[in-house]
Amino acid sequence: MPQHPMTEDVLWPDLPICDPHHHLWDFPAGRYLLPELLADIGQGHRVESTVFVECGAFYSAVAPEPFRFVGETEFVTGVAAMADSGRYGPVRACAGIVGRADLAQGASVTEVLAAHVRAGGGRFKGIRHAGAWDASPDVRVSHTEPPPGLYALPTFREGYAKLGEHGLSFEAWQYHTQLPEVTALARAFPEIPIMLDHVGGPLGIGPYAGRRDEVFAGWERALRELATCPNVWVKLGGLGMAVCGFGFHKRDALPDSAELAEAWRPYVETCIDAFGTGRAMFESNFPVDSVSCSYGVLWNALKRLASGAGEAEKAQLFRDNAVKFYSLAV
Repeated sequence: MPQHPMTEDVLWPDLPICDPHHHLWDFPAGRYLLPELLADIGQGHRVESTVFVECGAFYSAVAPEPFRFVGETEFVTGVAAMADSGRYGPVRACAGIVGRADLAQGASVTEVLAAHVRAGGGRFKGIRHAGAWDASPDVRVSHTEPPPGLYALPTFREGYAKLGEHGLSFEAWQYHTQLPEVTALARAFPEIPIMLDHVGGPLGIGPYAGRRDEVFAGWERALRELATCPNVWVKLGGLGMAVCGFGFHKRDALPDSAELAEAWRPYVETCIDAFGTGRAMFESNFPVDSVSCSYGVLWNALKRLASGAGEAEKAQLFRDNAVKFYSLAV
């Protein structure tokens, strides 16, 4: 396993942060629950609140099929209640919850959405029905096993329309080749807010390996077109994932924050230029991105990328935009 670099001094330790994208799970390959999250936050950055995003963990084994995803929301609501007790420190973990529903089931998904909202106790904010798909067998499709063109399916759009009726947002996760599909969805439903995960999913493995400049150019064109949709926001992160092709996870010694910032800079700066500081936010994507760096090093890298921003812009990117988009009670 690659080794994390020595603990770095925390940059801007007083800067308030809302981490708007992390997971919780207990899989055979690893556990990441409230203690592990709090241990990461304990590395020194001032993370005040977080947003949980669905990850295929803790589905109900007893609920009827369409409702089994609600089990994850019930579990995370319990974690949030634990955090709110104050017994584990001041962090408002899971102040917002983004769950999963099969929007392709059509209009009947409205009952599942209502169940999520009830289970969330005021914390449930949106749905992620991941659509990441690629024709190459070297690129893993999403855990939802989506078909190609998911976002355009009539049944999906019928279910998607129900998000607006429940005041919910949509969390878009797909690869850079699919960004035009997000644009079409955003324009078809301008009243539904969309959060674009992980700078839009630029690929760097399989048939995309060794073609970074070419991939970047196509990604940038599609991203800037998507940014013309005022209902779309973007999360700045996720670039530590193996699928992005930087290869940090293969090294004996993982990079420090300066190296990470240099590698990620073109993507983050392009996103901020396209969306502005009012529709962008930094994220951890932990524990997925932990293959490339520790939690503390990751936030140092993101802070390095924001070093040229003013104080008001830093507040937007690190906390305020997340609180606003997800309507967090923090």
